[in-house]
Amino acid sequence: MSPPPPPTGPAPRASTGPDVLLRTISTGGTIGVKVVMASGLVSEALGLRPFAPTAANALGRALMGALLIAVGSAADDADEANVESVQLQFRGDGPLGSMTAIADSRARVRGTVQHPATDCVLADGAPDIARAVGMGPLNVVRHRPRWRSPYTGTVPLVSGEVAGDLTLYLSESEQTPSAMGLGVALGRGGEDVGACGFLVQALPGATDEELSQVEQNVANLPGLARMLEDRLDADMLIDRLLDGLGTRERHAMAPCFHCPCTRERAVRTLALLERFELEELVAEDRSQEIVCEFCGRAYDVQPDEMRPLIAEASSRGGA
Repeated sequence: MSPPPPPTGPAPRASTGPDVLLRTISTGGTIGVKVVMASGLVSEALGLRPFAPTAANALGRALMGALLIAVGSAADDADEANVESVQLQFRGDGPLGSMTAIADSRARVRGTVQHPATDCVLADGAPDIARAVGMGPLNVVRHRPRWRSPYTGTVPLVSGEVAGDLTLYLSESEQTPSAMGLGVALGRGGEDVGACGFLVQALPGATDEELSQVEQNVANLPGLARMLEDRLDADMLIDRLLDGLGTRERHAMAPCFHCPCTRERAVRTLALLERFELEELVAEDRSQEIVCEFCGRAYDVQPDEMRPLIAEASSRGGA
């Protein structure tokens, strides 16, 4: 399968309804489809810190891409030990810098970009995601608590458009013929956000005729951002993607932006400092602000909280 063209089109006029991630397979059981409507969670993520339109669009795509890969990957995610996490690391050489999105099989996701003020535009004023991301490696890290070590797959960034690069990863690194589409539309001032995406994958036993049909269905889709303006919903998108192939039961999840940062984790990040740096902060009775790169929450770590870290550094023989 080949990915659809980059989504284009006007900003949405209104909300696309509650966020949902819907997944199903074709009647014959040979084509898998996941669709995500994520206007709410993308809007929440973008509201935590200032983002220029291009950086906002790129991050929104990455968040949805991570969700589409992560959800449905674990056989039994009711058990926390089976909850799989998927981390996307875009390491392009464009002005956006690095971009990271982390999702799990319970449809929780968070993400960040290195330079959120990046704003590259095309001649028609649309965001130039490809130039903002640039070329370099895309690393995808899968992990479950019971695994001895994470699985990491790496492919080159060939488009910078996010969806095309993730399609390449799935097709080459995981050997699963796939097509992904991701669309984000921002209203004036970024206040009105529309976001949706899909992932279509060939399953064992798929015939040439079925693959041809689903490829044609993907090719016939207009830009996702334009479809958002037409009040697209998840069921409508699945119907179009599996037109002529039928669908089995559809399973819905509620995706959400979720950052697990805590004060304890913030304090632990200071363990990366040299012992003399910690001693200096404590001696001068200076606090240290730690800001979460994903949600922007700030933690003011006090000198008393740093003293145990000094003791740990001493026990390790730190300088």
